[in-house]
Amino acid sequence: MKIFRKRVFYSAILICAFVRCASDGAKESGLSETETLKKIAGLFEKDWAAPDTASLPMDDSGNLIRYGRELIANTGYYFGPGGKINRHANGMNCQNCHLEAGTKLYANSFSAVASNYPKFRPRSGTLEHLEKRINDCMERSMNGKKLDSLSKEMRAMVAYINWVGKDVEKGVSPRGASVIDLPYLDRPASAIKGKIAYEKHCVTCHGNDGAGKFNDDGITYLYPPLWGPFSYNTGAGLFRLTRFAGYIKTNMPNLTSTHLKPTLTDEEAWDIAAYVNSMPRPEKEFIQDWPDISKKPIDHPFGPYSDTFSEAQHKYGPFQPIADAAKSASKKNSEKKSDSKIN
Repeated sequence: MKIFRKRVFYSAILICAFVRCASDGAKESGLSETETLKKIAGLFEKDWAAPDTASLPMDDSGNLIRYGRELIANTGYYFGPGGKINRHANGMNCQNCHLEAGTKLYANSFSAVASNYPKFRPRSGTLEHLEKRINDCMERSMNGKKLDSLSKEMRAMVAYINWVGKDVEKGVSPRGASVIDLPYLDRPASAIKGKIAYEKHCVTCHGNDGAGKFNDDGITYLYPPLWGPFSYNTGAGLFRLTRFAGYIKTNMPNLTSTHLKPTLTDEEAWDIAAYVNSMPRPEKEFIQDWPDISKKPIDHPFGPYSDTFSEAQHKYGPFQPIADAAKSASKKNSEKKSDSKIN
């Protein structure tokens, strides 16, 4: 008991000292006390873990969720060029981007979907339901066609994705729900350097031609194609460099890299992303995207823009000047709105 009390006592001192130091640092950095405490709380936050499929009931609802997981894990088997349901997609699987069927943190997990959808998304300028988000992936990452929102397959995927995040509080996004935000380079990401890094780290799985590797069935991919006619198109989220570089950093090479022990340097991750996204792939224009162009992310590779930076810089960087300009423009807009209210 005495040992336990000592541990509690010293832990309390440590936390108090940490809070005091962080509070002093916050004053210097301009953070509010609330923001500082949130950051401190994040340090002690437990990582989210997906629910166990063994807990699913052996009834219709459980079977629907299991079928949804199967569709996420083996999408190409059902919807690819040799698909058993239709042949409307490129053969990639949802879990090629959402690793381990959307249950792996820092790998585009589904942990924050149920807690945040429906949500307003600037890309469409509308309040989106999960069905819309799934069909976005079908049209972009899968380079295919939309699913009927009332189909058994859509209902199953919705059921599975919602089940994965069922224990997350509404409005909350667990730490690592998406991908990490890598520090910006002070130069454009280099496809030339990326090719060298790709040949060192990626060729074994994805091939010199970027075509990936099939499973023994010849229908589904063990390692997905990174470019070429069966890869994601130019409207996909991975065609944005910040998203792709963050994904690569903590997950590639596969099975050897984690967010705690990444294999690649930040520069290698940025440059490999630049190399892969410089290679030919299906082009698909979504003219309805970004009705408010000022809301485009800094790495959106297609104009028009609300700033004066080129498409090349928006695609490859350097991104810090774009981010600084966007922050300045946002501040000016806020000041204008504030002045108009006063007047």
